[in-house]
Amino acid sequence: MAFRPLGDRVLVKRVEEETTTKGGIIIPDTAKEKPQEGEVVAVGPGARDDKGVVQPLDLKAGDRILFGKWSGTEIKLEGTELLIMKESDVLGVLS
Repeated sequence: MAFRPLGDRVLVKRVEEETTTKGGIIIPDTAKEKPQEGEVVAVGPGARDDKGVVQPLDLKAGDRILFGKWSGTEIKLEGTELLIMKESDVLGVLS
């Protein structure tokens, strides 16, 4: 994929939730919420501070992250649904 986010933006692919519960109950598509977990696909170079120096991001491609329910802008690249969001919208990194 030939896409590079600018500034302190991050390109994220949502991680799909399970379709069944631990007890074996199947969750229909209409009852599912959008996942708030994703994998970082690409990161921008970082934001500039007051002096014009680029501050690198703490995230890197491949990180699994948690983000807010309404964070980011949904886009479609090469048939894949992705999110673009600022690093500040990321709540944390899963290890």
